[in-house]
Amino acid sequence: MQDIVDQGFRYERKFLVEGLDRHQVVCSIKMHPGMFSEIYHPRFVNSLYLDSVGFDSYSANVTGVAKREKARIRWYGERTERISKPVLEFKIKRGFLGRKDRFPLEPIVLGDGFSPSYFRRFIRAQKLPPEVKAFLAQLSVVLLNRYHRSYYLSADKRFRITIDTHFEYFRISGLHNKFLARQADHNSVVVELKYGPQDDSRAEKITSAFPFRVTKNSKYVEGVERLWV
Repeated sequence: MQDIVDQGFRYERKFLVEGLDRHQVVCSIKMHPGMFSEIYHPRFVNSLYLDSVGFDSYSANVTGVAKREKARIRWYGERTERISKPVLEFKIKRGFLGRKDRFPLEPIVLGDGFSPSYFRRFIRAQKLPPEVKAFLAQLSVVLLNRYHRSYYLSADKRFRITIDTHFEYFRISGLHNKFLARQADHNSVVVELKYGPQDDSRAEKITSAFPFRVTKNSKYVEGVERLWV
């Protein structure tokens, strides 16, 4: 257990809410006995997902591989042409446990000229460890995902909840991209509960007070199945 804590892993349990809208979900969280309160300002989250030619990351998620990694470039705020502070993230999963390795990147341009070849040149110019560059050389950008997120923290500061809505998915083609191949989902609500391994024994009390159940949900899988499969 201590090794897991030291490596920065935490539990991430997702709930694809059915039968409730965002307002109802927020009300249920504010009335939760854990006394959750909103932290930070709500914001848009944007992610460029990377995968192999054979969509190995997608397949690993769908088939339920317990140990897997997912690469993406993330930034917050508007989907402008020039992204000033993108961050390369490797999301490492061990069942319900997950952690992220992050590497800051130079600004990236998402204009008409954005393409896999542009991305490869962009990565070669970054100050990244050689092993990271070698790994990324095997991948391509396949999907842009965007959604609105709000944040809540329990009174004891041990459990964090995020609420995601207003999902948009953009397919990345092998040529120039104008980000017109778009699928939108403004009805779904995804709730995620995050907490440290040391608090797992208390998590059932938190989840049992939710009016929704744990489900398997991946924004990347959803986007691929909407735009590629």
